Amino acid sequence: MKHFFITFLAIISISMCAQSQDTLVDVGGYKMYFSITKGKGTPILFEAGGGDDSSVWNNILEKIHKVTGTTLITYDRSGFGQSELNPNLKNDSDFGIENGIKELETGLSMLGFNDEVILVSHSYGGLYNLFFARKHPEKVKSVILVDVTLNNFWNEELLTMRDNNVDISTIDKPSGDYYLNANFNETMRYARNIYFPENIPIINIFPENSFPGFPAVLSNRWRKLHKEFGDNKDNITNIIAKGSGHAVFQDNPALIINAIIKAYSKTLGEGQQNELLQKALDNAIELSIEARMNNRSEQDLNTLGYSFLGNEELDKALEVFKLTTFLFPDSFNAYDSYGEALLKANRKAEAIEMFEKSIELNPENENGKKVLQQLKQE
Repeated sequence: MKHFFITFLAIISISMCAQSQDTLVDVGGYKMYFSITKGKGTPILFEAGGGDDSSVWNNILEKIHKVTGTTLITYDRSGFGQSELNPNLKNDSDFGIENGIKELETGLSMLGFNDEVILVSHSYGGLYNLFFARKHPEKVKSVILVDVTLNNFWNEELLTMRDNNVDISTIDKPSGDYYLNANFNETMRYARNIYFPENIPIINIFPENSFPGFPAVLSNRWRKLHKEFGDNKDNITNIIAKGSGHAVFQDNPALIINAIIKAYSKTLGEGQQNELLQKALDNAIELSIEARMNNRSEQDLNTLGYSFLGNEELDKALEVFKLTTFLFPDSFNAYDSYGEALLKANRKAEAIEMFEKSIELNPENENGKKVLQQLKQE
């Protein structure tokens, strides 16, 4: 199991405007809402958290589509957003998560999506990914979990605590929110015995502190189980989203976008992967500008630049380091790195200029001073 503490670098932008198509699908006498951004390649299906509808993903969809060009699918579970409830079901238990999976399967089938898929989920939606992947292991190419509810989180002690604090009689019936809560305990007990297939690659993203306002017994257990989720499992990569809250896709959208792009790139042939990577820089620029205020992207860009240097892709490295100086003009390290790349490109005069700027910003940059002295003596 691997741990990453910085974002995966954003990759590429193609000039393509994502066109989403909203549709209501009759899944047996009632309608479910789907939004499809059409493309080519393995489709990506997004699951919202409990109580949310598909609109929570809207801020990241266009950027993902620009890079991958693949089909993106969001939808509202029945009783949420624009989706109706099945009028033929009578008992509260009939509206459980297994029924939700059947409704999803029916909707996807009617839309023509019966083949391979990448799953993305947030919070309670992670259980939908879990049940779907377990039922269709041959279809699921990979899973990206965004601070999801793990199957073993809600033990009996916590369920009792929850029952003492949640009064479902105050929730409107019938509604998706009511039935989610009415079936919550049994869903969590059932989920304890369900596990992701070990052959499916999983990226598990979670913040340092998902619920800072919750009792410590909840937030500590949540964090501990997420860390243990990937222990000694070759198919699971844990990514700790520093500085983010529960909705990581809002606090650090670049991280989620790049994790999804990384998962999607694994579905491509080697030639296609190279083409995808060649288009990465434009998207990196856009995402880095958005993330500038939290100072995460400077380190990301610097890491990307040196990875290009290590692969002897000098032109790409120069573009990345130059970009970093534009985005972070007060960073001595940005100019120092750009100067190093310029030296490798035999552009000595420009390299001297960059090292001088770096030392001006940080007079204690001893490495920069040493390199600059050597250059001026040559």
